Formats: sequence, structure tokens, C-alpha cells
Amino acid sequence: MRKMAQQPSSRSFALPPPDGRVAMAVVQQQIEAIVFAANEVVTIATIRQVTGLLLRPAEIKNMVERLNEEYEATGRTFRIHAIAGGYRMLTCPEFSDLLRPLNAPKTRRAFSRSLLEVLAVIAYNQPVTRADIQQVRGVSPDYAVERLLHHGLIEVRGRADAPGRPLQYGTTAAFLDMFHLSSLTDLPKLREIREILQEQEEERELQPSNKSNNPLNVYEAGKE
Repeated sequence: MRKMAQQPSSRSFALPPPDGRVAMAVVQQQIEAIVFAANEVVTIATIRQVTGLLLRPAEIKNMVERLNEEYEATGRTFRIHAIAGGYRMLTCPEFSDLLRPLNAPKTRRAFSRSLLEVLAVIAYNQPVTRADIQQVRGVSPDYAVERLLHHGLIEVRGRADAPGRPLQYGTTAAFLDMFHLSSLTDLPKLREIREILQEQEEERELQPSNKSNNPLNVYEAGKE
């Protein structure tokens, strides 16, 4: 049987179109469409790959800024945000309370109070070892660490210069994306974690008393 010729695995890049309102407006629309269609942070590399243009980061940033100016001028309910080295379209903060019922249940099913507490400890103190986390929380973090690794929210950052050379952990780009942070310098915005924890506490108080007192119940119910 005759084999088909293998297609190249990567696209060739072209220079951006000549500087002109029409040409650049088309590229701007393409960037808007890419970010709108993605359900995650879109990196500069992805924008280049999809458009086939060797766009400079500054060019992409300028076009995103112009798009956001248009959104603001026309009263749109969303903006494009710089997150974890890329871009993502998000609704404006003033609509967070309105949309919370749509988003919070998904978060509660996936992460227990215990997991979010461990995640907060790692985020604010990274890189940290399991012993460091246990010292802060007073209980073993082994289960939570394994689950956070599974979800890709933390990663191994090396080994500590201590007896036994224990592994150290830090947060990932997926963590930044989850909490809509551009970088770790935005960590004060992690008050969202406390809000989620409070919501979970209120939800547990409303649950029937015959439920188990296992603090991981919220997570366990959402296991695959």
C-alpha cells in the first residue's frame, strides 16, 4: 500500500503585513477570535502559530490594548487580560457575584477546603517542602500535595538543602490561570481562595447531618 507523504509538523512564519489600518485591523480581529475561542490562556507562541505571523510581543500587547479600549468604549462586559505569559478573555470583576453560581460549584466539586489551604500555603511560601506545609497546617499534607500535582497546579521545584534532600514544590502556570493572575506578584488577589473556603463552609452547614465529618467530603464527592 502506498504511503502518503508526511506533512511538515510546523507552519512557516511570515512577517506581519505592511503597516496599514486595514491590514493590522485584520490581524487584531484574528487575535480577538483566537483568545475568544480558547478556554485557556493563549500564549504568544500559539498566536503566532495560528496566525502564521511572526508577531512581536509588543505588537500583540498593543493590539490587545486597542481591543480593550474598544470593549470599554462600547460597554462590553469582558476584557482580555495578560495571564501567565499569555492572554485570556474574562468577564469584568463587577459581574463576579452574578456569575458565581455558575462557576463556584465546579470549583467546589474539584477542590476541598484542605486542598485549597495547602495550595495557599505553597503559593505564598514557595518553594516549600511537605514538612514546611505540615508545620504551617499541623497535619500531613501528603494527600493534598498528590492531588494538586495530579491537577497540575503545583510542580516539583528541586530539592531543599536539608537532611534527606526533600522535594520542594511551587505553583504552575495553570495555578495562575485558575486564579486569573498575571504573575506571582499578583498574589494578594488570592483572597479568592478565602472566599471559596467560606462558601464551602456555608455549604457544609446546609448539608444533612448524616453526612460524614470527613473534611475531604467535598473533594471525594467529585472524584472521577
